[in-house]
Amino acid sequence: MTVAFQHALSVTIPNPSHELVQVVRGPRSGFAICVAIHSTALGPAAGGCRIAHYTDPSAAIADALRLSAAMTEKNALAGLEHGGGKAVVALPTAARPTGAERGELLHDIGDAIESLGGRYIAGPDVGSSPVDMSVLGERTSYVCCRPVEDGGSGDSSLHTARGTLAALHAVAEEIFGTPELAGRTFGVIGLGAVGTHVARLLHQAGARLVVTDVAPAARDVAEELGASWSEPGDALAAEVDILVPAALGGLLTPETVPQLRCAAVAGPANNQLDQPATAKLLAERGILWAPDVAVSAGGVIHATGVELRRESEDRLSERIDGIAGTLRQIFDAARTRQITPAEAAAELAWQRTHTGRLSEG
Repeated sequence: MTVAFQHALSVTIPNPSHELVQVVRGPRSGFAICVAIHSTALGPAAGGCRIAHYTDPSAAIADALRLSAAMTEKNALAGLEHGGGKAVVALPTAARPTGAERGELLHDIGDAIESLGGRYIAGPDVGSSPVDMSVLGERTSYVCCRPVEDGGSGDSSLHTARGTLAALHAVAEEIFGTPELAGRTFGVIGLGAVGTHVARLLHQAGARLVVTDVAPAARDVAEELGASWSEPGDALAAEVDILVPAALGGLLTPETVPQLRCAAVAGPANNQLDQPATAKLLAERGILWAPDVAVSAGGVIHATGVELRRESEDRLSERIDGIAGTLRQIFDAARTRQITPAEAAAELAWQRTHTGRLSEG
């Protein structure tokens, strides 16, 4: 898709798979802001606001389309009354705006969201934070994950990690016949906010850890947890029971799948497959893949539950723990119908989006 919008204030892009794809040039910042709404069949679209460098505008739009469609699946599988959406800001360089320039950009994003009248609710993503959500909140009420002191649900990373742990119990049960994690070896790729929480929860559960990150400072986390350290280039080939991608997506490709030495891959990183066909390559090697749209839902479950549904922490814990049950349903469907877990997850999400509920099996 090629789109020229650098000199346009606003353009709406027809797309048959999405309800709305709108690109706006921020009047204050001058940056291109794309908001993609994939579906509102279950309710207002919810998804993060990504601020990142893109080599050309088409790449940013393609990312917004892909990420918003994944959010529809994630929210549907999580049982939320939300569709999928995403805001993507295309930065011309890798340097992210700071200070007053950042404030202008965030106000531009807030205005773009507000103009949609509640069809899309934003949260943090790559390049944005809970504090940024408070700044967005100066221009729109359609925002989640503001800091607790600002009346929001705060950082969602711990809750994403809690959901990942629930998912790992289901994966272990499917592969090894027991949900027990103690004594198993997990390879955690990426020790950012979510990955560090996942590693700590696994350590508390008695698991053995092999960890990696591109940031040298992450070695401190490895030492804290008594984990083995792998260089980033070697992490995919680490001999582990379950590989846990917790960094950026696109990790699983036709080139990397043959390197894997694990029984399963399950982690909170979004969009782990470079393309849908890669799911079949994993299945051909006998490696169980837990769809990231199910594994990573803990954060959005908690944020929307606190700020939009006013649910109790007990109810939110039930929902987050329910990720394990959703994965069991996905694995059962995949095994019964002899399809990949990716295909089973997509079918279940489609079913809920179009009928309002997930089947019992």
